[in-house]
Amino acid sequence: MWFLLENLYKTMKSPIETFTNWVKTGKDEGMEKNHKEPVKKMIELILSSKKKFSIIDAGCGNGWAVRLISSNKNCLVASGVDGSKLMIKKAKKIDKKNKYFHGDLNTWIPKKKVDVVMSMEVFYYFEDPKSLISKIYDEWLNPGGQLVIGLDFYFENPDCHNWQEQTGVSIMKLLKIDDWIKLFKNAGFKEVNKYQFCQSKSWNGTLVIQGSKI
Repeated sequence: MWFLLENLYKTMKSPIETFTNWVKTGKDEGMEKNHKEPVKKMIELILSSKKKFSIIDAGCGNGWAVRLISSNKNCLVASGVDGSKLMIKKAKKIDKKNKYFHGDLNTWIPKKKVDVVMSMEVFYYFEDPKSLISKIYDEWLNPGGQLVIGLDFYFENPDCHNWQEQTGVSIMKLLKIDDWIKLFKNAGFKEVNKYQFCQSKSWNGTLVIQGSKI
């Protein structure tokens, strides 16, 4: 058993390696199909204030969510950042309107702070999501801004528990809903809310955490 586990971990790839391979095989295009409905719900939360805003998609992939939200009249500036060079290359090729940046989310800092940071299916791929959430609070967001993240991989969603073995991704943090809420609050976010969108009989839905920088 231990031998099998050791071999499994040896063959695992980093999240960036995995997503880069997705671009090469065209699998990245399935991200929009699989995640569009919960992302639309996330966008509804963002738009509920009816204020004009600037936004960064953290871990934007090929830019599909940036393209989606940038079509809204209240969106002044939309941009995306991703750790995969090939993802950003593809995003720039598809979308000439919005801006895309290649960078490690742990160290990357936008030249100008924004009103909203959105992210879908990204934060559990980091060894220390607490540090990333704090960095976004301190260095990415304007006062009054908000962070909205979507997660399918969380403890209360049993159908996802074997994903790490299935995907072969080396880092996947399986946290409870309360753990994610605490990470937001410890970073300084107020009015932290949680939602579970697009639930079904065998699926507990996409977990969405929203917090405001007040």
